[in-house]
Amino acid sequence: MDNKDCVEKLEKMFELQTQLNARVGVDTKNLSDEEKIEWILRISRAIQQEVSELIDSVPWKWWKKQQQFDEENAKVEVIDLMHFIISAGQVLGLTANDFYNAYLEKNKINHQRQDRGY
Repeated sequence: MDNKDCVEKLEKMFELQTQLNARVGVDTKNLSDEEKIEWILRISRAIQQEVSELIDSVPWKWWKKQQQFDEENAKVEVIDLMHFIISAGQVLGLTANDFYNAYLEKNKINHQRQDRGY
C-alpha cells in the first residue's frame, strides 16, 4: 500500500469519526478552549477505560492459573482506542494528513533514538 492509499484511508476514518462525533453532540471544529479542555479530559478518560479493557483481554494476573487470552476482544478494544485517538486529534485541530505526517515524523525520530541506544 502506498502513502496515498494510507492517507485516503485515514481521511475516511477521520470523516467517519466526525460523523460519529456529531451524532453524540460534539462538533470538534467549533470548540472554545474551555470545551477543548473538557473534551480532551473526557476522551482521555475513555482511552484509559479502553486500555483497561484491552489489558483485561490478556492474561496478566500472574497469580491466577486459569486465564484466557481473548484476542478477538483485544482487537475490538484497539479499534475502540483508535476511535477516541482520532477524536482527540480532531479536538486539537489535526486533520488526517496532519496526523499521518506527524506519525511519520515521530516514527523517524523513534528509529533514530533506537539507532543511538535510547
